[in-house]
Amino acid sequence: MTTKRPRSIRRRPLPIVAPGVPVYEGLRRLGIDTADWDYVVALAGNPNTGKSTVFNSLTGLKQHVGNWPGKTVARAEGGFEYGAKKFKLVDLPGTYSLLSASTDEEIARDFILFGRPDCTIIVVDTTVLERNLNLTLQILEITDRAVLCLNLMDEAERKGVEVDHEHLESDLGIPVIPTVARTGHGIRDLIEAVAGVADGSIVTRPHRIGGYGEAARSVDRLAAMVEAAYPGLPNARWVAMRLLEGDKRVERAIAGGELHELVEAYEMQPAGAGGTG
Repeated sequence: MTTKRPRSIRRRPLPIVAPGVPVYEGLRRLGIDTADWDYVVALAGNPNTGKSTVFNSLTGLKQHVGNWPGKTVARAEGGFEYGAKKFKLVDLPGTYSLLSASTDEEIARDFILFGRPDCTIIVVDTTVLERNLNLTLQILEITDRAVLCLNLMDEAERKGVEVDHEHLESDLGIPVIPTVARTGHGIRDLIEAVAGVADGSIVTRPHRIGGYGEAARSVDRLAAMVEAAYPGLPNARWVAMRLLEGDKRVERAIAGGELHELVEAYEMQPAGAGGTG
């Protein structure tokens, strides 16, 4: 399982930028100016992975802060321009999973599933990579368009943690970029990977947890029923898996018509558009 990547971001030394003086060729930070964007990028990850530092590195430390529609949870947005294209960056609540056990998890799941961002950056703490991969694999069940940001590589090195990011990239089927966001190390490669996934020049083949026998057939049958009831649903297979696992939140969303409302809401409101709270 591999990804097709431009030669320009394959085996090239990562740039090291002095703290406080980040310079990325071709990047123009737009701060809160996110009008007329070309692509929407979601920023996901566990709490305390440096996700906010990545956000600030890309957008120039300025955020448009409001609330998610119908929620009291804060919503941060910013923008950047690269390769003559504008990107809106939406910072999702930090979560450990997408199983809807909390409002934060519900928001992150719904945005990735129904908002259909052009790319999702998954920021992980390299020092505890195994713990972070739970969320990563859940996101890859929902979307094909993702980039893994291996952040805190300096901390990992100090702790003697070694990660073969090229091997991990092959296993996951998405670009994997080592970074130290607070110094700018690897941020340019991250930008290039995100731009490539968003415009389709980087083809991803994300790892999916497969099933066998009757379990796989049950998922297929139920997914077909979900798709028939909700034509155009971004990932009917994921919804079917959640139903078979007894996810009460998804069951209630279908029984009460909420799932249909979510699909319609995101079709009417482009990904990344939100209230100003």
